[in-house]
Amino acid sequence: MNPLQQLTKGFWKDNPIFVIGLGLCPALAVSSSLTNAIGMGIAATFVLIGSNMMIALLRNLIPAKIRIPVYIVIIATFVTIIDKLIAAYSPALSASLGIFIPLIVVNCIILGRAEAFASKNTVLDSLLDAIGMGVGFTIALCFIAFFRELLGEGKLFGHAIPLFKADPALIMIMAPGGFIVFGLLIALKRLMAGKGEN
Repeated sequence: MNPLQQLTKGFWKDNPIFVIGLGLCPALAVSSSLTNAIGMGIAATFVLIGSNMMIALLRNLIPAKIRIPVYIVIIATFVTIIDKLIAAYSPALSASLGIFIPLIVVNCIILGRAEAFASKNTVLDSLLDAIGMGVGFTIALCFIAFFRELLGEGKLFGHAIPLFKADPALIMIMAPGGFIVFGLLIALKRLMAGKGEN
């Protein structure tokens, strides 16, 4: 796989949410607004980049028997850094994302990429993979959040959209709305993939 394919595979083809099905808990929990989706996407991408590069750099030094605890310590370090940065520079976003920032430590995407990719590849390949998966995660969150915020509140980025503001479907900003939008987007993704194969 060439570097461009390595970078872009997570955007759509191997999207961590729509294709691999990882990271659904934060995807559905924080995607009620575009601001939250972008904030969570940036935080997860930062952690992915830092932990993938560090694990790729140390992969030959980490004993196989303790690799998962070591990965979790590395991931937790980067989560703590981004948690403190968000709390310092965007307290409102920090309050809005709440517990879901610290929970990045156990996000399946982060640990999965550490185990399946970074532990077996070079630092550059791991960096490209992390950027691609992080951007793909952010894209998926934003797609979900766009529809949930627009249909559930009649807003985008907190600004009222006149056509949708009059009678919003409040269920869309609640948990069932997240599942509905997620299911419809997966169906659309599969439909598009099926047409691409013909």
